[in-house]
Amino acid sequence: MSKPMDSDLSHADRVNDIPRMLKALRTAVGEALLRHKQAGNPVAVWRNGRVVWIPPEEIPTAEEMDAEGEPP
Repeated sequence: MSKPMDSDLSHADRVNDIPRMLKALRTAVGEALLRHKQAGNPVAVWRNGRVVWIPPEEIPTAEEMDAEGEPP
């Protein structure tokens, strides 16, 4: 049996597909980080209760994030 297409799923089924949502969020974060890096813009992250600015040259690539498991 084949996997149902998006149009075949109810809104609730699409929203409750947690693995799909996590994949979409990881993709979006990776694209945003890449755009910041390419534009030479830093990104702000929350670390140890404080905002920390990551310079563009230290923004990880998608491959680095995959190896580490998380964005900065």
